[in-house]
Formats: sequence, C-alpha cells, structure tokens
Amino acid sequence: MSGMRERHLDRWVDGYRRAWESNDPADIAALWTEDAAFYRRPDEEPVLGRDAIVNAWLEVADAPGETTFEYQVLGFGDGVGFVRGWTTYLTDPPAEFSNLWVIRLDRDGRAHEFTEWWMEAH
Repeated sequence: MSGMRERHLDRWVDGYRRAWESNDPADIAALWTEDAAFYRRPDEEPVLGRDAIVNAWLEVADAPGETTFEYQVLGFGDGVGFVRGWTTYLTDPPAEFSNLWVIRLDRDGRAHEFTEWWMEAH
C-alpha cells in the first residue's frame, strides 16, 4: 500500500466529514472529479458528475453538529479504499448506523467513484 495514496484516503475521509458538517458547496465539490459517480446505495443508479453530486448532497444534507462519525480504513490498493464507519445521529433517541464505503481515488486524491452501504445498527 502506497503511503502517499493511503494519506490521500485519510485526507478524503477528513474532507468528506468537513463537507458533511459544513454543507458548503465548495467543500463538497472538492471531494470529486468532474465526472465522478456517487452511488448513495449500491442498488440504485449513481448520481453522475460533480455538480449533480453537490446538488444531490444538499437535497438531503444533515444539519451541522447532528452527527458523530468514526472510521477505520480496512484496506487500500490500486487507488481503491475500503472504509468502515460508525455514524450516530444525536437525535432523541439517538440513531446509530454502520457504514461501508468503497472509494476510488484519482492521482490527486479526489473520488471518481464512491459507493456506500449503510444500515441501522441494533
């Protein structure tokens, strides 16, 4: 696993979290290549293109401070990262979710494909 590419993955996840909290279109756009594909569920058609991804993100944006998130990199090679995440929505009562992300990064550390699986934790 290339250390430089591995750092790209950590930076990307940190940037994703920053965008998640800010809902700033520039923060969101910085994550993606212009022709990126975002699979919000693996069994649905992807959102295609950076501008469409920004718009889709903002349509379902969480409020800043509404969640906590922890993650673990499960593996990275050939530009593909696998991340396990734990999300808690600070609602009453709290809701917890388990996440699995598959992220394909370009040489600059931007995602050109992102697929997420999420399920409510019990």
